[in-house]
Amino acid sequence: MKKKMKKWIALLCMLIMVFTLAACGGNNSDTGSDSSNKTELYVLAAASMTDVMNELAETYKEDHPDVELNFSFASSGDLQTQIEEGSPADIFISAASKQMNELKEEGLMNDDSVIDLLENKVVLIKHKGSDLAVESFEDAAGDAVEMIAIGNPESVPVGQYTQTIYENLGLWDEIQAKANLGKDVRQVLDWVATENVDCGVVYATDAAIEDDVEVIREAPEGSCDPAIYPAGIVKATENEEAAQEFLDFLKTDEAKQAFEKYQFTYIYSE
Repeated sequence: MKKKMKKWIALLCMLIMVFTLAACGGNNSDTGSDSSNKTELYVLAAASMTDVMNELAETYKEDHPDVELNFSFASSGDLQTQIEEGSPADIFISAASKQMNELKEEGLMNDDSVIDLLENKVVLIKHKGSDLAVESFEDAAGDAVEMIAIGNPESVPVGQYTQTIYENLGLWDEIQAKANLGKDVRQVLDWVATENVDCGVVYATDAAIEDDVEVIREAPEGSCDPAIYPAGIVKATENEEAAQEFLDFLKTDEAKQAFEKYQFTYIYSE
C-alpha cells in the first residue's frame, strides 16, 4: 500500500512539473514574440557623432518602434577594423573618406549606398579661460606649449588631419615630440577640458558641445583635405532594407537640422 502511495505521489509530482514547465515555456514564448518582431540595426559611427546620433535615434524610434538601433562610437580606424573582423555592422559613418574607401576596396561596403553626408572643421582648442600664449596652429609648436593632445594618427582621422596640417607647416617633428595621443577625438577633448594638456586638436563640433574649452583657431586654409563624413551600408548586413531606410532618414531635412544644430555642415545632395 505504501509503495502504491509513493508511486502516486511521484506521478503527481511529475505531472505538476510538466504543467509548470509548459506554462513557463508558454510565457517565455509570449515574451519573446515582442523582441523577435524587432529589427536590430548596428550603426558604427565616428566618436564625434555621439551626441547628434543619440538625439536622432530618439526621433527615429518615434516613427519606427519596430527598429532597435545599437550604436558603436569609436575612432573611424577602430570601427573599420571591427567591420574587417566581422563584428555586427549594418551602417558605417566615418569621420574621413580614407577608412570608407579602404573598406570599399576590400569589398566590404555596398558601394551604391555610400554617400558624402557631412563636413567638419579641424580646430585648435585650449581650456576655457586659459592664459596660454597661443594664437595659431604654428604657436602650438613653440615653447609656450609643453603638451598637446592629438588623435593617434594610426587610427583616428582627426589625428591624421593634424599630422597633415603640421607636415604642411613644416612643424610635425616639434608637435610629435610633445604630443599625447588619444584613442579618439573625445579623449582629446576630455584631456583639454580637464586641463591635463595645454591644448589639443579636435573637430569644431566637439568643441561646440564642451563648455570647458574654447577654440583658438581653425586649421589654416589648404593645410589639410576637407573633413568629409561618408556613410553607407555594410555589405554583410542581414537587414539591408531597414539599413537603407535609416540611411534615407539621415538624408531628410529633419536630420539635416539636427546635424546643423551640432555644428556639422550638411553636404549631401541628390
